[in-house]
Amino acid sequence: MLSSVTRVALRSSSSRLTSIRFYSEGATGAPRSGGEKSGDSFTKREKAQEDLYVRQVEAQKLKALREALKKQREHLDDIEAHLDELEKK
Repeated sequence: MLSSVTRVALRSSSSRLTSIRFYSEGATGAPRSGGEKSGDSFTKREKAQEDLYVRQVEAQKLKALREALKKQREHLDDIEAHLDELEKK
């Protein structure tokens, strides 16, 4: 496919100058050959931002779970109080 695109671009370049860009390895979004440790500062910053986002989402989920647990405990306390009232009668 690339060769057909190149041929078309070269044929149409007779009347005007057309630039063709060839990408080097790593420019396609593929993982780096050395792994995560070989990353530059951009890669490290991106990973840090992703880690921060994950921690924030997990903290929100944990907070929601604690709220649900608190409501459940209150509900159980209400049920126990109601049972105690019924037993007294």
